[in-house]
Amino acid sequence: MPRRWLLPLAGLAVMLAAWWAGSLLLTQRTPIAAAFAPGPSLVALGHLLVGGDIWHHALLSLQRVAVGLLLAIVFGVPLGVLTGLSRGFAQGSTPVFQFLRMISPLSWMPIAVMVLGVGDLPVYFLLAFAAVWPILLNTAAGVAQIDPHWLMLARGLSATRRETVLRVILPGITAHILTGVRLAIGIVWIVLVPAEMLGVSAGLGYFVLDTRDRLAYSELMAVILLIGALGYLLDAFARWLHARWTHA
Repeated sequence: MPRRWLLPLAGLAVMLAAWWAGSLLLTQRTPIAAAFAPGPSLVALGHLLVGGDIWHHALLSLQRVAVGLLLAIVFGVPLGVLTGLSRGFAQGSTPVFQFLRMISPLSWMPIAVMVLGVGDLPVYFLLAFAAVWPILLNTAAGVAQIDPHWLMLARGLSATRRETVLRVILPGITAHILTGVRLAIGIVWIVLVPAEMLGVSAGLGYFVLDTRDRLAYSELMAVILLIGALGYLLDAFARWLHARWTHA
């Protein structure tokens, strides 16, 4: 078996062994911890994937992630380009952006519910707020690293500012934008579960609360595994896009 497959499998085996040993030790003190052991959790995961409605919740969560990322791109890329091109705008906006970036998106939950009500809208807002900063900052960094000769050439060819942005700047910073998107996916996926505890009636975060209320602890652990697996696949997709663009 190739080394690049053997080592990841070895890492997973070590994690599984640590999980089994930890659940065994906890069961001696707290018998209910047996429900979180690998055996019951993996069996529950199989039942959920085959016969449960977990896919409905997962698809809704992925849809919310997609909308949140799209909103973050729509706002983050133009603001990042403007920050990179305009020194005055950068000086005036950077303190504001850094201040807002350091506020936990989850701290906006009560305000989001009061303003937007319960449902998908506050979830979209929280996810977009969490995702916009890595996209914005990476876009601005990409603009700052563009070869000045490209911009001089565009001016020499009488390109308008719009043409310069669309045909020179954006193609030149796409790799930076994709890096920002990959970082944003990781942040959004972490924020998603608590954000879906805002009053929505479906989604992975909702399902976590539902399993807790039903005392279905093996299903709860199974959902945690599914969240990790889906997050890994999303990150792998983002890495694939970045590698395909950069031909790495």
